[in-house]
Amino acid sequence: MLRVEMEVASALMIIHGLVAVALLGAITHQTLAAWAPAVPRQDSFFARFRSVPPASFANAIVALYLAAALLGASLYLYFRVDVRPALERSGHWEALGLFDLKEHFISIGLGVLPAYWLLWRRPAAEDSRRMRAILTAILAFIVWWAFLVGHVMNDIMGFGQ
Repeated sequence: MLRVEMEVASALMIIHGLVAVALLGAITHQTLAAWAPAVPRQDSFFARFRSVPPASFANAIVALYLAAALLGASLYLYFRVDVRPALERSGHWEALGLFDLKEHFISIGLGVLPAYWLLWRRPAAEDSRRMRAILTAILAFIVWWAFLVGHVMNDIMGFGQ
């Protein structure tokens, strides 16, 4: 029975990682597009990159954020019961502190997500453009933090040892 549970957890971890990479790409693209002015010349990489309307990412980012959070939550019990005690015995207190911050940041991101989605669904008024860019940057920071800390934790312990 334990072997089957480990295989399911491994599959969930891989799916969680793939969703996280997709979210990372979408939020990074939208953040850069929200902060950079549109470029009239179409012959540069950045001009073509910027030509994608940033609002088109909003629904995908919300769906990917929720999927990544749910997949992470499904793996959380395994982390708390099997991985965290081993990290504590090994004295990886800094890494555990970073992971605790990750948990808090993801929760803050879940709270910010409805406002983010509403701002990107409305037509862009001048005052809402700045708020869109700020909320998108906050979510980008949270997503990058979670992604990097997840990798650090996985690199320290490995998965399924």
